[in-house]
Amino acid sequence: MGFFDKFKSARDIAKEELKEMNWIQLEREQQLEEIVEVSNAVPVLIFKHSTTCGISKMALRSFERAYDYDKKEIEPYFLDLKAHRDISSAIAEKFNVQHESPQILLIKNGTAVYHTSHGAIDAESLRSKL
Repeated sequence: MGFFDKFKSARDIAKEELKEMNWIQLEREQQLEEIVEVSNAVPVLIFKHSTTCGISKMALRSFERAYDYDKKEIEPYFLDLKAHRDISSAIAEKFNVQHESPQILLIKNGTAVYHTSHGAIDAESLRSKL
C-alpha cells in the first residue's frame, strides 16, 4: 500500500455521496399506461435524463443526493433520452407537457400535476406536491 492509497479520489467521494436509487427503467412506450395505473395509488415520478449532457448529469446527481422518499410515497421511473427519444415524445403528448431535458414530472391520478427542468429540478420541492 502506497502513501497515496489512503486518500480517496474525487470519483470515490462522488460515488459515496450518491444514494442508491431504485429507479424503474422506462424503456417501452407501453409502460406509460402502467404509470397511469400506478399513479392512481401512489404518485409517480419520471426523471428524463440525457446521458451526454453535463447539465443533466449534474441535475441527476443533485436530485439523487437529496432524494429521501419511500416507495410508499412515490414510485420513481428513469428515462434515458438518448436511448428512448420516442418515449419522451409520447410522454409530452400523453401528459401535455413540453419536452425538456433534463426534466422531472410528477404524475397523480393519470395527470402531470407538476413538471420542471434544468436547475429547477429539486427532490425536496416534490414534498409539497405529493
